Amino acid sequence: MKLATVVALSVAGSLSAANWPQFRGANGLGIAEGSPPPIHFGPGSNVLWKTQLPSGNSSPIIWGEKIFLTAFDKTKLETLCLHRRDGKVLWRAAAPAAKFEPTHKLGNPATPTPTTDGERIYVSFGSFGLLAYDFAGKEVWRHPLPPPVVEFGTSASPILWDNLVILLCDQDENSFLLALDKRTGKQVWRVARGEFRRSFATPFVWRHGNEEELIVPGSIWLTSYNKDGSERWRYSGTSRVACSSPAGNDSMLFSASWNVGGDESDRISMEPFEQFADEHDKNKDNRLARDEIPVGPVKERFSQMDLNKDDIVTPAEWQNMREMFAKAGNAVLAIRPGGKGDITRTHVAWKSTRSLPYVSSPLYYDGRLYTVKNGGLMSCYDAKTGKPFYQDERLDAGGDYYSSAVACGDRIFLASQKGTFVVLAAGDELKILSRNDLGEQLMATPAIVDRKLYVRTPTALFCFGER
Repeated sequence: MKLATVVALSVAGSLSAANWPQFRGANGLGIAEGSPPPIHFGPGSNVLWKTQLPSGNSSPIIWGEKIFLTAFDKTKLETLCLHRRDGKVLWRAAAPAAKFEPTHKLGNPATPTPTTDGERIYVSFGSFGLLAYDFAGKEVWRHPLPPPVVEFGTSASPILWDNLVILLCDQDENSFLLALDKRTGKQVWRVARGEFRRSFATPFVWRHGNEEELIVPGSIWLTSYNKDGSERWRYSGTSRVACSSPAGNDSMLFSASWNVGGDESDRISMEPFEQFADEHDKNKDNRLARDEIPVGPVKERFSQMDLNKDDIVTPAEWQNMREMFAKAGNAVLAIRPGGKGDITRTHVAWKSTRSLPYVSSPLYYDGRLYTVKNGGLMSCYDAKTGKPFYQDERLDAGGDYYSSAVACGDRIFLASQKGTFVVLAAGDELKILSRNDLGEQLMATPAIVDRKLYVRTPTALFCFGER
């Protein structure tokens, strides 16, 4: 073999290992190649560099020597490019958003994570739509979208499926799944998802055998789509709001969903509209204003019932929420491949209804499935059988978990919202290697490349590693 060929192959292999191209890295699995980052790190320990940034909840992505993420500085939305060696900002491009979407108090208009194919960066803002840039920061195309019909803002990240840019736009009204040509930004297909309500999860391309399918978490249903946008199968009985993204291997798909009112021991029920309105519809206009609903779990979800956001709940909107509460289910699921149509009773390999994550996505790694429940309760399952190796084990790092776990080598890294980064030993027993207090809120999922850990906080991007 010629020397030039050897060098080319060596460089290609190096770049492949030095990439984290989308939310949760290559293929959305949360797994990095090579040796892991250090166990101990923090503001004063193993910091290679730190770059101050505007706010944002999007996670960093990496290709070669460049890092990309999005940010919001209260006057504009931006896509930023940093150099991986020193964190220097190489360029920034402002999105042409005239008005910013509303968000949850913990949310941010810069929450969806970009994705890249090594030539272009594809970004999504609920306040504008989709944009593509080249690696020099020049805009290649734009695809505007209407603002989302949900007061909590958008969260689902765009992903690439060969030549398609996929974006899930589930909201309280007129939900849809979109596929654009990555070269031109033109629509290839758009699938209406009218029965789906608000969702914040990123889709996942499940590769098994010689097949690929797009797995889309949603309210009540987990759905699979073919490359042309046609539906392949659906599972009925997930939570009312999808917040975490799936994972998978060649023989199993893993999905987790939890939301209030979906547990059998804590299910929320609603009376038929006529029965409820007979007592509470004060002006007898056959509609319900917010102040006509008594304080409780139903009133707390008024904005979810009010699909068109006109501050009135109609009989149809009431019935929609009533049915969602009745159908919702909370569980960690393992699904076998080969399904068609309704697979609710045919393709579930195992199911667990205990110790469920809310936003943090499940991590499949080395034959095991890891999940973390709010409060810092860790669980680990045999991925093939669902047998718990351990369940509800305390990390002694309380609070909620919005960031998703990532793995590298023999270690798992996960962060609490309160700012504690826990490093675990991958294995059948819970073994905590370190707890690292970063002193800042942690919402974004970290990236791992070349023994370095990249962590985004509300004010900065850190690069941790051994010198």
